[in-house]
Amino acid sequence: MKPVTKRLSQGEFIALVAMLAATIAFSIDAMLPALPEIAAELSPNNLNRAQLILTSFVLGMGIGTFFTGPLSDAFGRKPVMVGGAVVYIIATAVAWASSSMEMMLISRVVMGLGAAGPRVVAMAMVRDIYGGRDMARIMSFVMMVFALIPALAPTMGHYIIVGFGWRAIFVAFIVFSLVTAIWLMLRQPETLAVADRRPLDIKSLMSGTREVFSIRTTRLSIMIQTLTFGSLFTSLSSTQQLFDVTYGQGDTFHLWFGGIAIVATSASIVNAKFVGSLGMRAIIKMTFIGQIALSTLLILITLTGGPYWLTFGMFVIWTIGVFMQAGLTIGNLNALAMEPVGHIAGTAASIIAALSTVGAVIIAAPIGLAFNGTPLPMAIGTLFCVILGLWLTTKIRRPGED
Repeated sequence: MKPVTKRLSQGEFIALVAMLAATIAFSIDAMLPALPEIAAELSPNNLNRAQLILTSFVLGMGIGTFFTGPLSDAFGRKPVMVGGAVVYIIATAVAWASSSMEMMLISRVVMGLGAAGPRVVAMAMVRDIYGGRDMARIMSFVMMVFALIPALAPTMGHYIIVGFGWRAIFVAFIVFSLVTAIWLMLRQPETLAVADRRPLDIKSLMSGTREVFSIRTTRLSIMIQTLTFGSLFTSLSSTQQLFDVTYGQGDTFHLWFGGIAIVATSASIVNAKFVGSLGMRAIIKMTFIGQIALSTLLILITLTGGPYWLTFGMFVIWTIGVFMQAGLTIGNLNALAMEPVGHIAGTAASIIAALSTVGAVIIAAPIGLAFNGTPLPMAIGTLFCVILGLWLTTKIRRPGED
């Protein structure tokens, strides 16, 4: 049964879901220009620790997703998303006032816990209304709008720092979360009917978890998402240092990053256009093959050396490839994983997002901390991830296939 409510127009629904999900991108990407200043103030003896500000947020988000989906299955989508926004805003205020790196990292973990509400429940809300390739198409448009935030966030962060200092970035996070939460409360009807809600008890959670893991396609999609997010978070962890320390582009980093994000939005447009005719798995496979080629080239050029225009140019192209990889695969992988489990969408979305996110942090954090002034650790780690991801994709079977 579906709740008897008047739907938002598809355009407004896509924009709302994208902005809810963009809480995550804004919370990560707007921090990038601030990392050197935060490191100098809160961790002057170990500047490389600053990149943990990114992965600590992602870790909290991954942990939070274990709970937000089941809560939304029991109490509805909107209350959980609004509650997550409250947690996020309180933790952001603590981060603003932090006087040590330890307090900053703790508050960032809690910020991630709060951001898990919009991240997971927004996906479940899409699944309440759409399914299969329609869901993949909607998610592609969501990712396209979502991708504008990474394009704008570093530049916004840069000018906020210049004008008001790095702590003002946390004020911007609070304002952004307030706007999206109010938009949700005023405009979006609840998408989960009372009759479709599942009681919040251990038995239901265990049953839902067993069902998710019993489905081969969902299980494989979780593993592939983990590797894909691992590649993306690895790139994000080291990208500011590489632009600044390695290639001497620190002053214009926000412009380079914004340009890369804008170019990468084309991936979601391409996916939305071709997913109906080519299918989700074919696009995922082609994307991984392309990324294997780019990562191999970056490794070879870095090892052999070359003129600045070649080494820096290859790094920029490779970074675009990593961002495009996310746009071409994540929406499709979510659709593949969620398609068989629509009747427990909230619980399934939580398990999928939690495992893939926490797993990705486990992959990305040590690679990021291995930064040695070159893109080699990042490129080698990504190469292994995409090779394994390609192999696992060949193992996915849709209903009716042998």
